[in-house]
Amino acid sequence: MPMTDWGARGTTGVSFAATLDFDAVTVSLGNRVVLDQFSLSLRPGEIVCLLGESGSGKSTALRVAAGIQPVHGGAVRINGETVSAPGATTPPDRRGIGLMFQDFALFPHLTVLRNVLFGLRGLNRAGALAQARAALKRVGLADRETDYPHMLSGGQQQRLALARSVAPRPGVLLLDEPFSSLDARMRESVREETLAVLRETNVTSLMVTHDPEEAMLLGDRVALLRQGRIAQIGTPAEVYRRPIDLNAARFFSPLSEVETRVSGAQAMTPLGPVATPGLADGTSVTVAIRPAGGVRIALRGSGTPGRIIGKRNAIGIDICEVSVDGLDAPLGLRQPSDAELSVGQDVFVTLDPEHVLVFARD
Repeated sequence: MPMTDWGARGTTGVSFAATLDFDAVTVSLGNRVVLDQFSLSLRPGEIVCLLGESGSGKSTALRVAAGIQPVHGGAVRINGETVSAPGATTPPDRRGIGLMFQDFALFPHLTVLRNVLFGLRGLNRAGALAQARAALKRVGLADRETDYPHMLSGGQQQRLALARSVAPRPGVLLLDEPFSSLDARMRESVREETLAVLRETNVTSLMVTHDPEEAMLLGDRVALLRQGRIAQIGTPAEVYRRPIDLNAARFFSPLSEVETRVSGAQAMTPLGPVATPGLADGTSVTVAIRPAGGVRIALRGSGTPGRIIGKRNAIGIDICEVSVDGLDAPLGLRQPSDAELSVGQDVFVTLDPEHVLVFARD
């Protein structure tokens, strides 16, 4: 069955975007502290992506914001009003929030239209129908309103979940890994249109993801969670270019790592010197080279001699492994496809300082 096109952009109803504040929120489950003095403030209309490994507390933070998980310390406020505090939790349906979870949580016994109407019970029938149909039209499901969820493809079910969550025009939208069940081809287009809908509605959005690329594409800010606390928060460019430590850098991409020492404000590597501003001579450091942009290889010219020992072709990209004398492990790199390059070839390797990071070792 062909996918219906999405509706015209700019036609989604606008929300009255709310502020969302976590103030030193602590949650303990069993003997484990899952959120540890967790603090985060979202501005009206802002999209913040929570990024972290399994068990870092991402989904718990979302459940706290939704009112599903009580807190054991601190407070959550929506538009300045406390909705969560120890012993006091405002229920989800009284928070003015929308929820969009990875399993879509659609009602199988309700039609597509009635799934969207379900969240609009505060409106009169005519108003609710108008808002529900506008949301369905925007996600390209206007012609499917009498169908049931099982009759839709995975991508269409995801669109229905989006329509249902934005139709009531919530002040805050909470999204938990909303694209994780979609195949790679579909994920990109659905993600792009979902972002357009979030922008149109201007809803304040908190999204959980484990995918760094997704967080960087969608978030106005990205918050990296580690053991129940925010280890780093900033714009996607800030957290990517200036990760707070080596573990944060590893989270965003695989790295080729070289251990060395600072001498004369430089770290010497087999690929040449790397500037180390602010680090004293003698400091032990790890030089981390990103696969995308960290090094360039060429068949001719200057650079450090190396040899291609592995090459795989992705779409438009070569993924290469290059051995260099003095390095314990081959360099991993990704660069635009080049038919001239093949396994066994001798090449010249050049560092690009913009994609090379230096971290002091403990």
